[in-house]
Amino acid sequence: MPAIVHLTFALLFLALVATQFLRFILRAPRVTVQVLEAGISTYLVFGLLWALAYLMVDGLNPKAFAFSVAGDSMAQSAIYYSFVTLTTMGYGDIAPVSRVARMLAMLESTTGVMYMSILIARLVGLYSTVTPVTDDETD
Repeated sequence: MPAIVHLTFALLFLALVATQFLRFILRAPRVTVQVLEAGISTYLVFGLLWALAYLMVDGLNPKAFAFSVAGDSMAQSAIYYSFVTLTTMGYGDIAPVSRVARMLAMLESTTGVMYMSILIARLVGLYSTVTPVTDDETD
C-alpha cells in the first residue's frame, strides 16, 4: 500500500483519540488528575496529528517545504516542525512554501493557541465552581 494510505489511517486514528480526550475533558464535572492528564495528552496528540498532515502534504508535493539545512527533509523533521508550529515558537529553519503547507501551518498555530486558552478557561471554570468540603460535611 502507498504511504499516503497509511498516513490517512494514522491521521484518522489520532483524530479519534483526540476527540475522545476532548470529550472526557469537556464532560468532566471537576478538575482531577485524569482531566489534567487528558489535557496534556490531547495537546501532544494534536502535535502528532499535524505532523502526519505535514508528511501527507510532503508526500503529495515534495517541494511544499523549504529547509535551511541542506539535506533535511520533512520525513526527518515532521514532528519537530509540528511542535514548533503548535507552540507558535517558529524558529524559521523550515518554511512552508506551497499554499496547502502554509494553510496547515496557520491552522496548526491557531489550534495551539486556541486549545491552550480554551482548556485553561475550562479548567479554571471547573475549579472555581467546586465548593470546598468543610469539616461539618465530612461527619
